Amino acid sequence: MTARLFLSIGEPMVELSRAGDGEADFWRMGFAGDVLNTLWYARAILPEAGWRTALLTRLGADPFSARMRAFLARNGLDTTYVGPDETRSVGLYAIDLSPTGERSFSYWRSASAARGLADDAAALADAIAAADLVYFSGITLAILPPAGRQNLVDAARTAKARGQAVVFDPNIRPALWEDRETMARWLREGIAAASIGLPSFDDDAELWGDASPSDCLHRWQAAGCGEVAVKNGGGDIVVGMPGHVETIAVERVRPVDTTGAGDAFNAAYLAARLAGIAPAEAVRAGHGLARHVIGERGALMPMERLKEVTLRG
Repeated sequence: MTARLFLSIGEPMVELSRAGDGEADFWRMGFAGDVLNTLWYARAILPEAGWRTALLTRLGADPFSARMRAFLARNGLDTTYVGPDETRSVGLYAIDLSPTGERSFSYWRSASAARGLADDAAALADAIAAADLVYFSGITLAILPPAGRQNLVDAARTAKARGQAVVFDPNIRPALWEDRETMARWLREGIAAASIGLPSFDDDAELWGDASPSDCLHRWQAAGCGEVAVKNGGGDIVVGMPGHVETIAVERVRPVDTTGAGDAFNAAYLAARLAGIAPAEAVRAGHGLARHVIGERGALMPMERLKEVTLRG
């Protein structure tokens, strides 16, 4: 039986995080990035025999890009759709943590090869057509030039019309965009192109003025995205399909590092839905995995630790 394809589209990055507590200024290098994080956790949860988990991006010809490609392959992430760029490199970011575990980021990504991932419209469309689930984010759209954004949105809309699962997390980062108006326009395009939406209430409320997670969900559905789960920073999560909305109470947990929590939620939610689990239980699976992830430093919980985490969290 041919394995199904979970295709994650976006920018992998070199991640720098502090190596430990204390005053010594030592940093640990890893690899992460929002769509890579979700793909990582999906790979850990989805059955290996039934699913290929692939990243669609571009990497450079430099040593860090080579290390990234090797890292992906070593951890079972399909690199079929990782294209080359001879003139650019891989982006980098550093994480600073507050005493409560909240994070802030510094970025170096202007020369990222991933900015060209959607330049070839035909190749992009062919890759998306081969997927059973297509996943992209607002960060993916933000790093692309206008033509690349249009290519990606057009291919996602076509996939949705064919009945493929198209998943969009707006992952709103105003600093990545030219201006607020451009950001709002392309995020609306992403929402309309998706069949499953995974927004975060605080980010969406700041941009769109939503008064509640339910308001956020209904706005997404009015824009054409039928299934929506609204993450809520550790608070109750609203999830719904057309005609049915539920609020799921979740346990608050004190974090060590919140980096990657929403990405992990997305992976477990989607893995549960792909296994035929109802949206409310999928939310609990997402929260269960995110609860484990925020107890670790950095975006990617080690694969060996993830073996302890079940689909239902």
